[in-house]
Amino acid sequence: MWLKIILFVTLGLVVVTAAALALGAARWQSATREMHAKLEAAHSPNKPANYDASELNGLPTPVQRYFRAVLYDGQPIVSQVSVTHTGTFNMSETGEQWKPFTSTQHVTTRPPGFVWNARITMMPGLPVRVHDAYVAGEGILRASLFGLITLADMRATPAMDQGELMRYLAEAAWYPTALLPSQGVQWEAVDDASARASLQDGETRVSLLFHFDAQALIESVRAETRGRTVAGEVIATAWEGRWSHYALRDGMRIPIEGEVAWLLPEGRKPYWRGRITEISFEQTPSNQ
Repeated sequence: MWLKIILFVTLGLVVVTAAALALGAARWQSATREMHAKLEAAHSPNKPANYDASELNGLPTPVQRYFRAVLYDGQPIVSQVSVTHTGTFNMSETGEQWKPFTSTQHVTTRPPGFVWNARITMMPGLPVRVHDAYVAGEGILRASLFGLITLADMRATPAMDQGELMRYLAEAAWYPTALLPSQGVQWEAVDDASARASLQDGETRVSLLFHFDAQALIESVRAETRGRTVAGEVIATAWEGRWSHYALRDGMRIPIEGEVAWLLPEGRKPYWRGRITEISFEQTPSNQ
């Protein structure tokens, strides 16, 4: 008798858990579709439709070398990007708690925007879902256990907007035509191996220091201050992204692997390590 009761209870728990997971996944997918729709609604065609090497005239020398290394004259301007990643994410603010993740990301380049949709596996059967996004000028960070229990929901503050636009600019190494002056990026000389890039979107303006390696490729991107969330508070902290393992995709040389870190007084603290498993580009038709 007791064995039957235990079996029925166990079966009931399994059914309830499965139903909750399915409901959470459905709700999260619905929220993701809404964000994608808003991103698409704000999107407009890029102009010009193709890269012209003459626009490099007057740019800092390392920036000119970079574009010559990653683009060909006449390269179609990237309008939208779809990316799939895999990697590990450090879930601890102070220690080392690396967990595997998979993610998809959709990017539009005019106006700048993206939606990163990640699934972080805390343990088997225990997923944390994350949206990190910049949509229609609004920075968004949302995390949920199972897609049902809210762990974080931050949006539409100047610090959030600036931090997410910084992410877009740093990740433009994946879609390098977005770094061209014709696409709104202003470049300032620093030295023979680095330059500062600035981007304005509405009232939000960001600047990042780009460092180039011996092959003229982007090696690192750095911000002196970016909003870091600690115990629910946003603290201005130095931040860095590093890119590596360049490969040719649709005529462009882009980094396939990367690492992102906070630069703390006690040392560098990486929190994202990932690689691209798939990437596809949509380009502005030349008759636009």
